[in-house]
Amino acid sequence: MARWAMMPDVKPFVLLSSREDDAAALGEAASIRQIAKLGDGELVQIRLEREPMPSIDFDDVSGFLIGGSDYCVSSDNKSPTQRRVEAELFDLLRRAIAADFPVLGLCYGMGLLAAYLGGTVGKTYGETIRAIAVSLTPEGRDDRLLAGSPDCFHAFVGHKEAVDVVPSGAVVLASGVDCPVQLLRAGRNVYAAQYHPELDAEALVVRMELYKNFGYFDPQEFDAIASAARNSPVDGSQHKLLTNFVTLNARQAG
Repeated sequence: MARWAMMPDVKPFVLLSSREDDAAALGEAASIRQIAKLGDGELVQIRLEREPMPSIDFDDVSGFLIGGSDYCVSSDNKSPTQRRVEAELFDLLRRAIAADFPVLGLCYGMGLLAAYLGGTVGKTYGETIRAIAVSLTPEGRDDRLLAGSPDCFHAFVGHKEAVDVVPSGAVVLASGVDCPVQLLRAGRNVYAAQYHPELDAEALVVRMELYKNFGYFDPQEFDAIASAARNSPVDGSQHKLLTNFVTLNARQAG
């Protein structure tokens, strides 16, 4: 387990990435580290689009984050690499749900969790890149990962697919006007967010530049969308989900 050797005091969190672009993958990890105040050894990134998932003993880590992706769970045409990545992440979710082990999915992770649990994921509720109002459900207001969050806050979104039908047994913790399912929980410790708790306006603009021609928005509207993001009511409340996930689940080593 040489990957974890840098972190002597706290067991690391593992970010499972599947973004093809290096800058996008590394930028996502950098945003998570910055917001959650994690050092290099406290967040270990594994690039699944490059290599099969290694064997990971849950006893060696504090939790998992499933990052965003170029992949869509609802896609009809999947490459062999995407099929492998999905199979590996479904197996991780199987193990995590059985053990009620901490997982936080980000965007792509929402589609994976919903599909694994038997829900329906499709293109009906896709959202172009923008700030939206996220409203907590009664269950969300009582959830420990949302402690300190207002009942309604703003966050950034940008996704082609979303949950059409909520899987049986999953709990909806937050919703939006154009996309009804913004946050799900399975069991007590497995979560997935459609919105991006790791993004502030500047990180969003950087990601927009990288994905300008991927169909998430009209490239000709780049400047207008960037300006709207910088002037949006997104005020940091969106980060609570991520910071609480790390704070509540960090496990001492030894």
